[in-house]
Amino acid sequence: MKKSTESSGGREVHPPLGKLFIVSAPSGAGKSTLCLAARQRIPGLRYSISYTTRATRPGETDGVDYHFISEDDFRKGIEANRWAEWARVHGHYYGTAADIIDAERKDGNDILMDIDVQGALQLTRRYPDCVTIFILPPSVAVLEERLSGRGTEAKGELARRIRTAEWEMSQQHRYDYVIVNDRLEPALERLVAIIERHRSTGTRRGGRA
Repeated sequence: MKKSTESSGGREVHPPLGKLFIVSAPSGAGKSTLCLAARQRIPGLRYSISYTTRATRPGETDGVDYHFISEDDFRKGIEANRWAEWARVHGHYYGTAADIIDAERKDGNDILMDIDVQGALQLTRRYPDCVTIFILPPSVAVLEERLSGRGTEAKGELARRIRTAEWEMSQQHRYDYVIVNDRLEPALERLVAIIERHRSTGTRRGGRA
């Protein structure tokens, strides 16, 4: 249900445009954990669920972690200009539906996005007023240890993820903020503080939960 608008002198007064928060990190840096915890702490913060063609991992749920679709459906979305951003990462497509983002922002809702660097760079061009945040691991060695501990990638895939991670970390200067996730709680406090500082006026006055 959309927020109601007030009228003044016969003119509709729309809520301020919602703010878009984009969080990126190399795989294994703890981005998803931080974003989930931030959503639990910040009332009314919307979360954009991306679409992907990769298979589900243990514990993931369609429509909660990602919208899992076929490559054919994803390519049709590219042809139809459905995606606000999209990229092919580690052999799989990832993308964000533009109509959902635009509708939420128009309704005055702030949105948190957990997204890769390629997608983030596309979104900053489409939404220049967005706030971008990069999550860094303490070191590449710690990142490799975290990825190995997941046990979800073969040796060749792990090496490819590390190479991608090194490139992604080289792009951190493109972001408004950088947070080193060496300890979860201080990193979370920093992320929450950044989001709260930039939230839209309309959401501060009482966004939908």
